[in-house]
Amino acid sequence: MREEEKKRSSQDSSFKRFMKKRWAFPAIYIASAAIILTGVLWYQSSDNATDTDSYDYEATDITGKKYDEPALEVNRAMENFVMPVKDPDAAVIQKQFYDYDGKAEEQEAALVFYNNTYHPNTGIDITTKDGETFDVLAALSGKVTKVEEDSLLGNVIEVEHDKGIVTQYQSVTEMNVEVGDQVEQGDALAKAGESLFNEEAGVHVHFEIRKDGMPVNPLDYFNKPLSSLQELDTTDKANAEENSGATEENDEAAPSEDKSAEESGKTEDEGSAEEPADENAGNTEEDESADTEEDPAGTSEDEGQTDDQVEEDTATESTDA
Repeated sequence: MREEEKKRSSQDSSFKRFMKKRWAFPAIYIASAAIILTGVLWYQSSDNATDTDSYDYEATDITGKKYDEPALEVNRAMENFVMPVKDPDAAVIQKQFYDYDGKAEEQEAALVFYNNTYHPNTGIDITTKDGETFDVLAALSGKVTKVEEDSLLGNVIEVEHDKGIVTQYQSVTEMNVEVGDQVEQGDALAKAGESLFNEEAGVHVHFEIRKDGMPVNPLDYFNKPLSSLQELDTTDKANAEENSGATEENDEAAPSEDKSAEESGKTEDEGSAEEPADENAGNTEEDESADTEEDPAGTSEDEGQTDDQVEEDTATESTDA
């Protein structure tokens, strides 16, 4: 009995000595916190494992399955539009872009004469000082969406850079690309050539930038990123072109309307001038008929007077006899 009591007392004393040490309580706290944190992490990991089993990865949760649009490369968005030639300093712009808001002399200089008709230039025509052919380069990285042989425009290459934004290269020969090719900025697409549409330009490349089908002035976007064109609203531009077209049609229709009005006025004047003549003619007929009616009466009276005189003369002669 005493031995057990001694053991207990010795255990209590050793425990008390352990608890009296400075590092005892911090050690107990740290160990307890570690145990609790381990239990929490284990519980969360087991819960996440059960949740992932409920996801349907065959549906539209995977990136790329919900949207069919191709991703736009970051470096392409940071690229700036450049002239489609190797040496821009040696390039010459033979004909400028037709700006509907520009000055009259600038608009006149941007007209292309073909088939006895003037057409607004929807891009810029680039030549060289020596008039020789040159390499036509990609103004911006993108995907080739059109390669067509066209005798009038001198062949056409179209490159898409973003949804609704394309560049066109017309009047080219020796085309090096096909539809579906990915081209980088500066890649050679073709050689500059000639076209029937603008024979005056000689050997050149007709370069266009279009957004949503509407041409924009390439000179306004050279050395500017693609994002500057993405922010452009082409609705106002389309309305301006429609209004200008309606104005031209009204101007053409106005002379014909004035002419018809003048002719109608002349016709009315002639009609009013003819009416007095008709009235005079009617008066003349009435006068003639009146005279004709009066003349027979007078004639008959004269004849009656002549017969009376003859009878009187005959009676006088018989009396004398």
